[in-house]
Amino acid sequence: MDHVVYIDYKARELDHLKSGEKNMIIRGAMGRKFPYNAVNADDVLYLIENKGDGMIKAKAMVKQVFNSDKLTPEESESLVMENQDKLQLDENLFKRFAGKRYIVLITITDFETLEPFKIDRSDYGNMDDWLPVGNIEKVKIK
Repeated sequence: MDHVVYIDYKARELDHLKSGEKNMIIRGAMGRKFPYNAVNADDVLYLIENKGDGMIKAKAMVKQVFNSDKLTPEESESLVMENQDKLQLDENLFKRFAGKRYIVLITITDFETLEPFKIDRSDYGNMDDWLPVGNIEKVKIK
């Protein structure tokens, strides 16, 4: 399964992934929101920065996924802190995810920079930062 994943431009997440400082992506919500229980080992993540250019710039393979049970705010913050060395979250991203009831931690491998390309996201309505595209070729604009 291929996924299009938006990463934070201001926090320089793409740079941290490229350098190898970061090898984990986080998502969190108060409910079991996508991608909770929807991403698996060996899925491919196509990475796009949230800066409005709409360009996929890299891809990575999912190595491991952790879907938390319902967490207290303290448990959630502790889980994020325990993984901060792999997440490399800046202060804003830390505040955004620490304290959420449900956390998804995605360990990645085989990071690869790509020749940038655009996608058609018209079939995904208001899904914001994680698009389950199935096959990237379906949404790739040629």
